[in-house]
Amino acid sequence: MPGTHHPPPGSRARELVTGAYDTHVHVAPDVMARRIDDISLALRFRDAGLAGFVLKSHYLPTAERAQVVRAVVPGVDVLGALTLNASVGGLNPVAVELAGRSGARIVWMPTVDSRNQRESQTRAPQGATPPMWAQVQAELAEQGIMAPPVDVVDPDGEPVTALRQVLTLIAKHDMVLATGHLSGAEILTTVRAAHEAGVRRIVVTHPEFTSQQLSVAAQRELTAYGALMERCFTTPHSGKITWDLLYEHIREVGPEHSILSSDLGQPFNPPVEDGLALMADQLLRNGFHEDEVRVMAVENTRRTALAKGPA
Repeated sequence: MPGTHHPPPGSRARELVTGAYDTHVHVAPDVMARRIDDISLALRFRDAGLAGFVLKSHYLPTAERAQVVRAVVPGVDVLGALTLNASVGGLNPVAVELAGRSGARIVWMPTVDSRNQRESQTRAPQGATPPMWAQVQAELAEQGIMAPPVDVVDPDGEPVTALRQVLTLIAKHDMVLATGHLSGAEILTTVRAAHEAGVRRIVVTHPEFTSQQLSVAAQRELTAYGALMERCFTTPHSGKITWDLLYEHIREVGPEHSILSSDLGQPFNPPVEDGLALMADQLLRNGFHEDEVRVMAVENTRRTALAKGPA
C-alpha cells in the first residue's frame, strides 16, 4: 500500500537519472487502484529533477489528461499515449489519428487484448506478483463482455490491413510505436512493417515479460531496425524474472539499445518517481558503468519522449 516502506535510491543514482523521462507509468485516474495521481506525480518529478513521464493506460487514451497536467505543473513534460486494446476499438485508425492530433506520444500495440496475451500459457514463477489488469480482464469475462482478441497478423503471419493503416498514422504524427504484449513473431512482423511505413522510433515493450520472453538473438534482430529494448523495473522487482537475467540481456544486446522505464504506479510497489533511480542503483551495484546507465536512463528516454520532428 502507499504507506509501505520502500528503501529510497541512493544520491548518486538520483543524480545519474536527472533529466530523464519515465516512458511507462500507470497512475490515477485509471480503472483500477493506483498509488498516485498524475498531477501529484508531476510535482514529485519536478522535485526529483526528472523531465517528465508518459501516461499509460491499458484501457483509455491519455493525451487530453496529459495536456491538463502540463498546464497545472509547468516544467514537467507529461505526455499522453494510446493502447490499441478492445476498449478503443483495437487496431482502430480513427483512434490513432485522433490521438496524434491530441499530441499523444506513444502508441502501444494491444496488451491485455492481444491474442498472444490471451492465449499465453506461460506461468510466472511461484511468488511473482500478478499484474493488476488480470483482475479487470477476469471481471469483464465474468460479465460476458470480453471482446475478441485483437489480431495484428493474418493466418499467414502477414500484417493485417488495419495494422498497416495504424502504422502509417503513427509515422504521419511521428509518434513512437511500442509493441505491447505481442508474441516474438508478431513483434518482428510489426517492427518490420513499421520500418517500411517510416516509423522513426520503436520500443519493444518489456521483452523479458512472461508473455514475451524474447531471446537475445531476437532482440538483436530487432535492434537492426532501430528498436530499443525496454527494461522495466517491475519485471524483475515483481519476481517475473531475476535481476541477473535482465543484466545479462542488457549486456548481450548492448546498453545503447536499451531504454529504462519503471512500469510503476501499483499501490504495493515503490514510489513512481523512484523507479528509474532504483534501477540505476541495481545496475551500478552489478557492474554497469555510470555512462551506460546514463545512456539507458536519460539519453534513450529523451530520444523517445522529446518533441516531435518532421515525419
